Amino acid sequence: MAAQSGRDMLLKLDETGAGSFVTVAGLRTKRLAFNAQSVDVTDAESAGRWRELLSGGGVRRASVSGSGIFKDQASDAAIRSIFFSGEVRNWQLVLPDFGTVAGPFQITALEFSADHAGEVRFELGLESAGALSFTGA
Repeated sequence: MAAQSGRDMLLKLDETGAGSFVTVAGLRTKRLAFNAQSVDVTDAESAGRWRELLSGGGVRRASVSGSGIFKDQASDAAIRSIFFSGEVRNWQLVLPDFGTVAGPFQITALEFSADHAGEVRFELGLESAGALSFTGA
C-alpha cells in the first residue's frame, strides 16, 4: 500500500441535520481511534483457568481528535455553539483510499491557543454517541 497524504483526511459536520456535510476546519493533525471493552465470563470451569471473553459483548466507542485552524468565522461559530450547547451532531471522518466513518459524536474538548506572531489554533475532541457506519472507499 502506498503512503497517503494526511491532508486528505477530512472532518465534516452535518450543520443542519439534513445530511449535507461540510468541511468545518483546516485540521493539520487528525486521529481516529476505535475501542471496545471486553466482558470477562471466566468461571471455575474455564479450560485451564484461561480467561474467556464474551463474543460481541462490551461497549464500543470511537474518538476523534484534531488540531488546526478554522476554515472561516462561520465554522468557528458553529463549533463553539455545538460545544456550549452540548449537542450531539452527525459527523464524517473521510480517510482517503480507506473509507468514511460517520455517525453521531459529541464535542468533548475544545481548546484554543496562539503565538504572538501566529494564527489562532484550536484542538478538538469528539466522542461517539451512538452507532457508527463505515463506507469503504
